[in-house]
Amino acid sequence: MNEAFRAGTAADMSPVGTLDRREAVPALVGNPQDWLIVAGLAGTAKDTAAMCEPEANYFACAGVMGGAVAMGLGLALARPDRSVLVLTGDGELLMNVGSLATVAILNPPNLSIICVDNGHYGETGYQKSHTSLGVDLAAMASGAGIPAVRSVSEADEIEDAGRLLREANGSSFVLLRITPNAPPPVIRRSLDAALSKDRFRAATLPAG
Repeated sequence: MNEAFRAGTAADMSPVGTLDRREAVPALVGNPQDWLIVAGLAGTAKDTAAMCEPEANYFACAGVMGGAVAMGLGLALARPDRSVLVLTGDGELLMNVGSLATVAILNPPNLSIICVDNGHYGETGYQKSHTSLGVDLAAMASGAGIPAVRSVSEADEIEDAGRLLREANGSSFVLLRITPNAPPPVIRRSLDAALSKDRFRAATLPAG
């Protein structure tokens, strides 16, 4: 593929969202205390911390790419009595998109996934990601076999997608297309991995 064709294709296929993440993500998640949350990198880690702090019901990744869905899957299998939410971005998910196939095969009904798609790799310099070049992660989730999948690009689609996350009889996946704007500022978020792990582990353990 020559460079002129590559550039033209990217410009034609880039899916620019219209939603502001600072409004759309909380609206889609609803009450964050209803979930145990595993967050991906960069923007979604800040989205999650802004919603959840000072509560300890979330674990946000930093630096490790491609692990969020697999971590959420393991947690959902370990705690079938709790609703588990993976909140990650398009760049992080692209690093291990095959994990969607494993989710589909095991299909825990208490696992929901939100991919916040801004078409950029926010952790490594804000380069355009594959979704800016036409890759559709919702189509990949559906093709993997996840039974309940939605794409959200308009505000009036959020309510239905939020119900899907909470009520689907099986694992669910929502692709939330947003504008590439900044995530909410986070006043308090520890980057101490051991402390964050211990804090989240205490929140996941059964009472008593």
